[in-house]
Amino acid sequence: MTTESAPAPRAAQATAVRRAASAIRPPRSGREDAPAPRAAGSVTRRRTPAALMACDTFALGLAVALITPGPWPPVVVLVQAAVQLLLNAYRGLYRPGLSPSALAELPALAGLAVVQWYVVAEAVSAYDPRHAAGWVALGSAAGVQIVVSCGARAVVHQCRLWSAARHPHSTLVVGDGPVADRVVAVLQEHTRYGMRPVGRVVGSGADADEATDAPAGGAPLPVLASVQDAGRAVVQNSVRHAVFTVPPETVSDGEELFALFARHGCRVWLITDQGTVARSRTAPRPDHVWGFAAHSLHAGPDRAVAHRVKRALDALLAAVALVAASPVMAACALAVRVCDGPGVIFRQERIGESGRPFVLLKFRTLRPADEHESATRWNVSADGRMSRAGRFLRRTSLDELPQLWNVVRGDMSLVGPRPERPYFVQQFSRMHPGYRTRHRMPVGITGLAQVHGLRGDTSIEDRARFDNRYIETWSLWQDMCVLARTAGSVFRLGGS
Repeated sequence: MTTESAPAPRAAQATAVRRAASAIRPPRSGREDAPAPRAAGSVTRRRTPAALMACDTFALGLAVALITPGPWPPVVVLVQAAVQLLLNAYRGLYRPGLSPSALAELPALAGLAVVQWYVVAEAVSAYDPRHAAGWVALGSAAGVQIVVSCGARAVVHQCRLWSAARHPHSTLVVGDGPVADRVVAVLQEHTRYGMRPVGRVVGSGADADEATDAPAGGAPLPVLASVQDAGRAVVQNSVRHAVFTVPPETVSDGEELFALFARHGCRVWLITDQGTVARSRTAPRPDHVWGFAAHSLHAGPDRAVAHRVKRALDALLAAVALVAASPVMAACALAVRVCDGPGVIFRQERIGESGRPFVLLKFRTLRPADEHESATRWNVSADGRMSRAGRFLRRTSLDELPQLWNVVRGDMSLVGPRPERPYFVQQFSRMHPGYRTRHRMPVGITGLAQVHGLRGDTSIEDRARFDNRYIETWSLWQDMCVLARTAGSVFRLGGS
């Protein structure tokens, strides 16, 4: 009888599961959506891309020093190093993986190094023939760079696997059946993948007493039968990885679980023995875990560089807009002060990216009766208590100009899903399944839904659909188009 098929006594397994389940308790704050703290060892894992970049830069510098016929201008070496890092990043050579291999990266490293050396050498020789290099020198330089870079990367990968084995991250496994059993057993046995299973999510309605088998001789795991249990486990155990053994859309509560893990900053994987997997939200380069296909799942466009550019443009444009609009904002503030009295700026809690609350700023257009009305009243555009100044500000959307400061601070973006109050986020998330997933990107002053007229008292389902469409097809060009359409709509007085 094999190890996988040898069952332990039923009573002993149930007792072990109950003891293990007792390790998963609600957080002391009582909040299931509180951000999970960083796990030990995450700093080492974050340094891996920097270490790989250092390896490639060192290999290039060594090749330049040994092979080139004369000292190249420093600016040329710096440009060459920057181009190399950008090309390697474009090919995904700095993307963290579960089973990194320097030999698997060798063809990409070699191809990029040869092209890079040829192009740079041609540019240098055209600029100054004294620095021209022959074919033999170029081939030797590329060879030295490839060998040194590959060898240094092998050392970094080995250190990364050693560190992962010593400090594995807490992991939840979603799924039931033989494949999930084998995946749990592999992660428990092969700690070099950096995952330590601490619980098993089997879906709503599952009976814990029926799911107590220990996978492949490993220790039995606590069984989590609801999204709420999974949320408590994520917080209590500082879970950093979540593993689906079947696509999330085929699991009971799978989409809600996926949103939960993304909200807590967990890295989500699809690990399966199936060769063909839907690639709508998987990374382009599949990995493997002991022969199982491993796909990194992401909630939206996974383009870190482009998102940093978006953030930089947001801050720059918002700062310029604040300066340019300061006379208009001063006039608005004066009108509000004269018509409505003290308290020109209205502050209200809203929900931003990944469910994080922040304080949104607006010009006051109406003074609510109390805090409860401010937090729970949906639309006040037709309220008779609104002054002429407040009504004008809302019709022209000038009341939203202070939100430019939210953009500068990083609370918001210029373009993104509109932020909503916590009370309505809870209500809409229950009524519309896709509403919560719109928090995958930074919220914005304007968005794709708004330029299609979905603002004020309009369909929440349509808004969520447009917001998720924006996230799935996001690009910097799309942001520019939305901003241009928003600027045109200002003159149509379509505020809410």
